[in-house]
Amino acid sequence: MLLRLADAEETLEFGRILAKGLPAEPGFAILLEGDLGAGKTTLVRGLVSALPGSEQAEVSSPSFTICNLYPTRPQVAHFDLYRQQGSAPDDQYCESLESPFTLVVVEWAQYLAPADMPEDVLRLTWQPAEAGRLVKLEARGQATERYLHGIYGKLRRFAAS
Repeated sequence: MLLRLADAEETLEFGRILAKGLPAEPGFAILLEGDLGAGKTTLVRGLVSALPGSEQAEVSSPSFTICNLYPTRPQVAHFDLYRQQGSAPDDQYCESLESPFTLVVVEWAQYLAPADMPEDVLRLTWQPAEAGRLVKLEARGQATERYLHGIYGKLRRFAAS
């Protein structure tokens, strides 16, 4: 599925839609790939803002901290691997993947080695566009496919023609 997001507000709305269909035990990770300024952190801001507990969360890029944990339900573990190019993710990444009550969101997921990729993922790849942003969605795994199927109708308004 290919989406066209006109601006930051549509990117925030896309994130809120992703949050609305999220199960309490996600069972998958969201991998974000794209250049600097593509909208990855804006998407996470929209997603987190629509989850219960978001009033206690201040979303920012974890470029220097590597991981931000947001006290939402489900908890969101927001990783940024830009500065970790070529290095294996830390233990917190592995622990977060093992927690059924944590949604793992990874910016710069293109830097994950194949061995560090979760089995069940929703991969969002930002692509250059003349106007706005194009985002390619790819689901891998049963939990992710069920989730994407459940929110498909809400995403159609962003479908790229």
